[in-house]
Amino acid sequence: MDIGLESMQWQLAGQQPAGDFAPVLVGVVGSGNLEVMLEPLPGADCEVRVETSARGFRPIWDAVVADFHRRHGLAGVRVSVNDMGATPAVVSLRLDQAVAEWRSRQP
Repeated sequence: MDIGLESMQWQLAGQQPAGDFAPVLVGVVGSGNLEVMLEPLPGADCEVRVETSARGFRPIWDAVVADFHRRHGLAGVRVSVNDMGATPAVVSLRLDQAVAEWRSRQP
């Protein structure tokens, strides 16, 4: 039986350079919820890292991350997700919320 957190990572070619920015944090890790943090990353990729308590759902995470990247295409960004069993809809909401917060801080 697998216990503990499952870690996953994606490296995606970005199209929209984020530039330098202060890290953005939205959400809270708790029962059935998650937090998302955006940080600047050197280069033109978007790196997504997920730590989740819900093990064995890689195909669903693949779909959620692909959808997020298709819609936003960020470049030079590390996206860190700390999940405690949120549904895919909540994950997408938090990812969009983080991007909206990042955009609201742009000059």
